[in-house]
Amino acid sequence: MTDAAQDNGQMLAADGKPLKSSLNRALRRQKLRALALIAPLLIFVLITFIAPIADMLFRSVENQIVSDTLPRTTEALADWDGDTGEIPSPEVFKALYTDMFIAQERKLHTRLGSRLNYELTGISSLFRKSGRRVEDMGEVYQDQFEDLNDFWKDSETWNALMGSDAWLAEQAAWDETSDSRQPQFELREEIEGLLPQTAATFEIFADFVQNDDEDNLANEDPWALVYSALYDDLIVEPDISGYAGPGSAELLEAMAAVRSFETVDYPAAFEEVDEDWHSIPVWQTIQTYSPDFTSGYFLNSVDMKKSPDGPVIRPEDEQIYIKLFIRTLFMSLVITGSCILLGYPVAWLLANLPARTANLLMILVLLPFWTSLLVRTSAWKVMLQQQGVVNDTLVWLGLVADDSRLALINNQTGTIIAMTHILLPFMILPLYSVMKTIPPSYLRAAKSLGATNWTAFWRVYFPQSVPGIGAGSILVFILAIGYYITPELVGGTTGTFISNRIAYHISSSLNWGLAAALGAILLALVLALYWAYDKIVGIDNVKLGG
Repeated sequence: MTDAAQDNGQMLAADGKPLKSSLNRALRRQKLRALALIAPLLIFVLITFIAPIADMLFRSVENQIVSDTLPRTTEALADWDGDTGEIPSPEVFKALYTDMFIAQERKLHTRLGSRLNYELTGISSLFRKSGRRVEDMGEVYQDQFEDLNDFWKDSETWNALMGSDAWLAEQAAWDETSDSRQPQFELREEIEGLLPQTAATFEIFADFVQNDDEDNLANEDPWALVYSALYDDLIVEPDISGYAGPGSAELLEAMAAVRSFETVDYPAAFEEVDEDWHSIPVWQTIQTYSPDFTSGYFLNSVDMKKSPDGPVIRPEDEQIYIKLFIRTLFMSLVITGSCILLGYPVAWLLANLPARTANLLMILVLLPFWTSLLVRTSAWKVMLQQQGVVNDTLVWLGLVADDSRLALINNQTGTIIAMTHILLPFMILPLYSVMKTIPPSYLRAAKSLGATNWTAFWRVYFPQSVPGIGAGSILVFILAIGYYITPELVGGTTGTFISNRIAYHISSSLNWGLAAALGAILLALVLALYWAYDKIVGIDNVKLGG
């Protein structure tokens, strides 16, 4: 470094650049090197921890399946007022027919029915039944068009009518036996202006055939829905006189004939499928859950539900989640307290016994980690049953009559006993690591000053072990509040946790939105308790030794 300076008084480095800039550049390089070292771990945490949590939180409010599956219905239903007691207008039923037809072709109607069934029992079967019957409604128009002229029977003539000249040329040159994909359908511009509903419906049909089914469009007859759309376009008598393309004569003939066609009364047709389509609660459920995002999952998580008039409390016989949350908190606290009572003496012995004996006992503490969790839980299930080891021992000792054996399994008692045993090492290890750092001379000094054994322990030793209690309590409590295997096996109906319900909705009922909402509430509850602990005790006072 030179001690020369620029005219403005800045210190210069050996390369003639300002010293401050050189130092900043060196610091940036150090930070980039440090970031490069931690980047793999950071990316791993983001992908395996942060991203799943973010996805869970999104699923708890996401509700796009209703609007995506029934876009026309939800739009037409927006202005309907269910409080009048009148079913929606025929236009809404017509939109429902179109949406249901497309949904059943794409096999989406059953998924939508399952989603809405979470809110109104029985609606799932309603959608399944309607998906099987909805095609019959469109066939009324299809049969009449095909009876009118054979032109409307052939897929090739439909393609000539609806497809652009460029696409028809590419289609004619395409070899179906080759590995190349079929040319993507392109709509004829004149038809799009003359027959807008038919054009839009045929485009959906063509996209489904070419991209979803990956079939040859030339070999597939149009959906019955296309014929319904053609009727809707022709009944308003569009000006076809200027059109001279393929099918012009057939269009003029059809437009003159549709006035005499038999029509479909969509409200009556859906009522014939199932009377529930004239049920106000069904339509209110669809309307209530039509937005892309909903608070319904979170309301269900606290024993409430979303209604057209706002959130309402569920009937008492349907309220389960608040009780589960309270039970989970209570039992987690009891398990944490049990681990403290049992683990503190063991940790004290480990910390104060000779090294050889302490190491032998430490192996016994760590031994459960070498045994499968499922095996340990199953063992407790065998030991705690009424004909198990524990009850047999109590009867042999005369503490319990043979006909009055204790109910220790399939209840809260069984869950507390089994989970205390499983989580006890997680309490002992933090306590031991802290107690090992407490000099024994402190107790000897207190006793030399006249303190009794109890006073020396309570006034000198115990306060120094509190950080270990805090660390073990946080570890055990957080593990306990999210446990589900042990409560599932030994808890029965009264000893299960909220985590068991979350697992049920993820693996059995497939109500991932409700599971995500329950998980989000549980996460918020743990964070709130962690914040309260930090304010009351101070997280800085929690340590694992040293």
